[in-house]
Amino acid sequence: MATTVRETIAGMAQRANPAFAVAVVAIPLAALGYALTVASLQGHTYVHVMAGVLWTGIDVFIGAVLGPVIGGLDEEESAAVFQRLTPKTAFLLPSLATVTIASGIALALELGYLADREGWLAVFTAANLIPILLLLGWRLDAWRDWRWQVPFGIATVGSLAWVATTIGDLPAIEPAIAVALAIVTILSVQGFGFLMPGELRIYREMTSASPDSGVIAAIGKQNAMLGGVQGLFQLLLILDMVYLRYGGFPF
Repeated sequence: MATTVRETIAGMAQRANPAFAVAVVAIPLAALGYALTVASLQGHTYVHVMAGVLWTGIDVFIGAVLGPVIGGLDEEESAAVFQRLTPKTAFLLPSLATVTIASGIALALELGYLADREGWLAVFTAANLIPILLLLGWRLDAWRDWRWQVPFGIATVGSLAWVATTIGDLPAIEPAIAVALAIVTILSVQGFGFLMPGELRIYREMTSASPDSGVIAAIGKQNAMLGGVQGLFQLLLILDMVYLRYGGFPF
């Protein structure tokens, strides 16, 4: 890896505005802490829904509005937009995604939708961690870097061992919950395995000795397109949640 994680985060925070970077990470994480500890069921649900609304809204806006606008710009203009936008989304979107997913899984456990807490949680963890880390290694060209190899090895062995010890007693779950877990896995892998590495690659190119506007624009447009795909899956997830809650679709 060209720079350390600390250098990368610090550099992106400076470009995003340090106050903005701290706020959009600290406030959602504080809300998550509240939801998982002292919040009532209603408070927990509010945190989950609001984080999801913000995450979905931003992705839909990027895919449906910003993407087509940027698609009409030349490379220099597109690169200029992504150089200003990427440092901000690199902090905002992962924090909203983390809070939405973590609070949603905790809410499903609290409401009893996952009959066996440990078994399905183990499967979900492995299905997310392993592909995300594999994609990070590929997208960031980190296969030979021990800073990637160590967490990948620990996460892979640990998550598969957890699955192996719990898979035998895995109970059936409602189809709507299975669909929700599958969609959340797709969102998680796309977000942390594709979009986040893309933002890191944009930052690397921005801070290189001779930034290539074509590379920045190409990665940015790919991320905008994937953001639209994320938004579509999130809308499908909302539909699935309505079905789960009310026993039918809203039409």
